[in-house]
Amino acid sequence: MSASLLCLVLLAVAKGCYGGEIAIYWGQNGNEGTLGEACATGNYDYLILAFLPTFGNGQTPMINLAGHCDPYSDGCTGLSSDIKSCQAKGIKVLLSLGGGAGSYSIASTEDASVVATYLWNNFLGGQSPSRPLGPAVLDGIDFDIEGGSNQHWGDLARFLKGYAMAKQGKQVYITAAPQCPFPDAWIGNALTTGLFDYVWVQFYNNAPCQYTSGAITNLEDAWKQWISAIPANKIFLGLPASPQAAGSGFIPSADLLSNVLPAIKGSAKYGGVMLWSRYYDAQSGYSSSIRSHV
Repeated sequence: MSASLLCLVLLAVAKGCYGGEIAIYWGQNGNEGTLGEACATGNYDYLILAFLPTFGNGQTPMINLAGHCDPYSDGCTGLSSDIKSCQAKGIKVLLSLGGGAGSYSIASTEDASVVATYLWNNFLGGQSPSRPLGPAVLDGIDFDIEGGSNQHWGDLARFLKGYAMAKQGKQVYITAAPQCPFPDAWIGNALTTGLFDYVWVQFYNNAPCQYTSGAITNLEDAWKQWISAIPANKIFLGLPASPQAAGSGFIPSADLLSNVLPAIKGSAKYGGVMLWSRYYDAQSGYSSSIRSHV
């Protein structure tokens, strides 16, 4: 069988030799349905739990999954079964650090080591009597850093990768969600380390580098900057899942499929589309409309 024919066969069976994937954030709206329901749609390859907004600089880390569960009473440990169910479907489940609101920063290299140890023992392959999400072992850590400080995020990523390599267990994915103006103000330095597997760039709420009706130049120019300068395995196009999901930057699915994706999918670093968030996607059906074309 020729290589090209094999690729066509695989394309029919899976998402294609060069097909993209869809990542989505879940956790910031109690009306978005359960994690298990999100995974059962078959629309997503990565489920990113949002957020761990309190950590670093001596603070007691605290997860916040909005109306889904109460971490103060260990009420989020019940998510473990849903996480395992998602993973059984081949979906990677990650925990996102930071977010647009929270109290987080890394004060020093030593602080980065402390936070990495906490994340490893409480969410990844380590052990702790107080794992907030129960015994399920997550697939990785996402950095959605939008405040605090721009220092030591690379150290945190390095320590996390170090744990994963030392334990030689399953792969631990390190991902990030920077804003599209290049370089990102908060995590730009860390992204140059080569430690990040996937980078889902937020091409919204940023007029200089987002799509506007019929005008792709700003987005395309920014995309070229990201793929050429950041040594990640894959770069994703981050978008709102509906017009209500962000202040600006929503791309109607018809425009995405006919204008935007054809302009960026040729890159070997193209990874797919990231969506904010499951709540808005459940209302709009956006992921369903683009799933087979990403």
